[in-house]
Amino acid sequence: MDAIQQSDAARPVLEGPDIARVLTRIAHEIVERAKGADDVVLLGIPTRGVFLARRLADKLEQITGRPLPVGSLDITMYRDDLRMRPARALARTEIPGDGIDGRLVVLVDDVLFSGRTIRAALDALGDIGRPRAVQLAVLVDRGHRELPIRADYVGKNLPTSLRETVKVQLAEEDGRDTVLLGLRETASTAAAGEQ
Repeated sequence: MDAIQQSDAARPVLEGPDIARVLTRIAHEIVERAKGADDVVLLGIPTRGVFLARRLADKLEQITGRPLPVGSLDITMYRDDLRMRPARALARTEIPGDGIDGRLVVLVDDVLFSGRTIRAALDALGDIGRPRAVQLAVLVDRGHRELPIRADYVGKNLPTSLRETVKVQLAEEDGRDTVLLGLRETASTAAAGEQ
């Protein structure tokens, strides 16, 4: 995720209560589309997608009255930009319960942008098993797709320019719930900040 300039240019577009409402709506949409949630497995894409998947699982349990399997799917080694990025620690893939074969897998991520992360997730999923179907839930869809990928469940469509960046902050990782829209930090703005 690109850095957001530390200025008044970054503005919140979703706050904690908004995020809670959005997740409640997505949970209801999942139950409606899946005609229940009997064979649904939620897999979050690290880091913030995992937290969102857990929150969605809680909402789905409130609706259906039973816990849903939730896990995480590390896509690091499946990224097409792996050799262009600095080395980073691998997250853990955790597949819950009876696995994903024959199940409806809902991938959960914070921001949908180019679609490359989701392509990597689909590749990783193919190495784990064969789900009946795969759907995608995202908190924010900011557009600018480079691949023919779309989300089935979207918290907020947020049209952006390529000069802008979207940063999701969640209490589990960042101490607060918010989605910020700001300007992409460039070399000149970073250098100005150092002076």
